[in-house]
Amino acid sequence: MSFLINGELNDQIAISDRGLQYGDGLFETIAVEDGQCEHWHEHMSRLAEGCERLKIPVPDAQLLLSEAQQLFADKHLAVLKIMITRGSGGRGYKIPDTVSATRIISIHEWPTIPTMNKVLGIQLHLCETKLSHQPALAGIKHLNRLEQVLARSEWQDTDIGEGLMADINGNIIEGTMSNYFAVINGELITPEIVDCGVAGIMRAHIIRQAVLHEITVRERNMKIDELLLADEIFVCNSIIGIWPVRQLLDTHYNVIGHVTAKIMNGLV
Repeated sequence: MSFLINGELNDQIAISDRGLQYGDGLFETIAVEDGQCEHWHEHMSRLAEGCERLKIPVPDAQLLLSEAQQLFADKHLAVLKIMITRGSGGRGYKIPDTVSATRIISIHEWPTIPTMNKVLGIQLHLCETKLSHQPALAGIKHLNRLEQVLARSEWQDTDIGEGLMADINGNIIEGTMSNYFAVINGELITPEIVDCGVAGIMRAHIIRQAVLHEITVRERNMKIDELLLADEIFVCNSIIGIWPVRQLLDTHYNVIGHVTAKIMNGLV
């Protein structure tokens, strides 16, 4: 694991940095293969939107890429993480009059991902931890992830591949580290990201692929009762790609059903 902080090889950050003090910042997690960042422009677009919403100066994407390439130049397969914080600014919530953002870029070994997750599907846990509503933060990847940390602590069973999280109204919004799609009557359904949740890069890519394959896509909320009646379910993110779901609670699903197979083939 290697780090660049504001362009310098370093693994230390000021204790006054607001990313540490308040989670005041954003991050992107990007797959790197053979020296190329997958979906780079989409990640940079979401990062820029997040910075604008949080009123953090938008970093130069070319500078970030140049710095990142210093870390993954010799990597065949790796995970790149980019964090942007508001920088240091003293005690208190008030945004400093002058903001000097901190850029933290790190490269990580590719995680060990069971091949069988894509072939045999995964089992889902239904999390008790709920997602709170905050439309001002919905969609972006801000650094405040305590809800996901608590949700992920709910299971230790290695047979469970991911956990689904509902919002305070009982709508199943996303996984702890993923977005999800359900196939219902031949249509691809995924929750709206309006009050909470992350608008994943892979989620957007799958929606585009579905349109190309003339699959109807609807963004609307679902509760657990409807999800248990779905024909197919899969979860996705930029690192794992797509994991079909074989079981949620006591319900078993078609693994790599017709629609899921179309989408998975379209991503290759």
